[in-house]
Amino acid sequence: MEKRFRTELVESGFAKNISIIHDTETGIDYLMVREGYGLGLTPLLGSDGKPVVRKTETDSEN
Repeated sequence: MEKRFRTELVESGFAKNISIIHDTETGIDYLMVREGYGLGLTPLLGSDGKPVVRKTETDSEN
């Protein structure tokens, strides 16, 4: 069984971690930022304000 979420990009700095998480079921990417004890998660949005859907060849078929 394949994992639904994949971490595709990680940038780390002093007490800060920025990641892009790809949902293989919906095709949506999420931005996750961790700093100190805090964490924020939001879908990446296009200029129209809607989530960007990016299907890849490894995404599951629906």
